[in-house]
Amino acid sequence: MGEPFCTRRLVEFADTDMAGIAHFSAFFRWMEAAEHAMLRSVGLSIFLSSGGQNGEDDGGDGAAVSFPRVNAACDYRSPARYADELQIAVSVAKLGTKSIAYGFRFSLAGAEIATGQMTSVCCRIVPGQPPRSIAIPEGVADKLRPFATG
Repeated sequence: MGEPFCTRRLVEFADTDMAGIAHFSAFFRWMEAAEHAMLRSVGLSIFLSSGGQNGEDDGGDGAAVSFPRVNAACDYRSPARYADELQIAVSVAKLGTKSIAYGFRFSLAGAEIATGQMTSVCCRIVPGQPPRSIAIPEGVADKLRPFATG
């Protein structure tokens, strides 16, 4: 069983409402930022060159591989407030053939305050065309497996 990737995030004034409590939408931005930090930690990005990551030539069409979100959710248990330092744990809940389901755990001083989920599908992106789902490149999957908990 893998270990989650952990990062920290300070609740900034712009993340809060008039009462100084983090707005619900901030958690979705923090999930995405934590996912990107996890990917960077293993030399990946949310947006990959087609030829550079899976050995395919893009055929001169400017294609890339990316991971559009198809689902996102967050359950809140306790508020986060301005200047709180949150710990965000990111795990790969499911690594499918074409999709990745992430799990997020938000903690404040060791107490869980929220959990989130996000699912992304691996797609070949060609400018001017709709995204087309493809298999996750094996090199990408190999780098994500250490974070797999399911």
